[in-house]
Amino acid sequence: MTLETLSPDPSFDPDSIDQAVLDALAGDYRYKVWGGDWCGDCQRQLPAFGAALAAAEVPDDRIESFPVTKGPDGKEGPGVEEYGIELIPTIVVEDADGDELARFVEDADVSIAEALARDLADIEATA
Repeated sequence: MTLETLSPDPSFDPDSIDQAVLDALAGDYRYKVWGGDWCGDCQRQLPAFGAALAAAEVPDDRIESFPVTKGPDGKEGPGVEEYGIELIPTIVVEDADGDELARFVEDADVSIAEALARDLADIEATA
């Protein structure tokens, strides 16, 4: 099963994304994305995030998507328990060793790409 909402929005203009955001996303990171094609927040946010990842030329082998369903006790799906996924969309950014560097959960004051780029820039600045 794939996460169709992560497919890049074809009408999204990649030139509308700040180059600093694209540069931050293009680092040597792994993106793990939990969402549901049935979820309104995912439908609204993930296509633009998919387009941002494509514009940043993030290779497909560094992006994993995990479709989530609604169960009687909350969200269900691969990695949900291991990563503590309660709200979607959730994006976890890991380094090459699998250490979590940043996490986006459900919503923010900016786009997913901008929120993660901001968090990753903060990490780089303190490294």
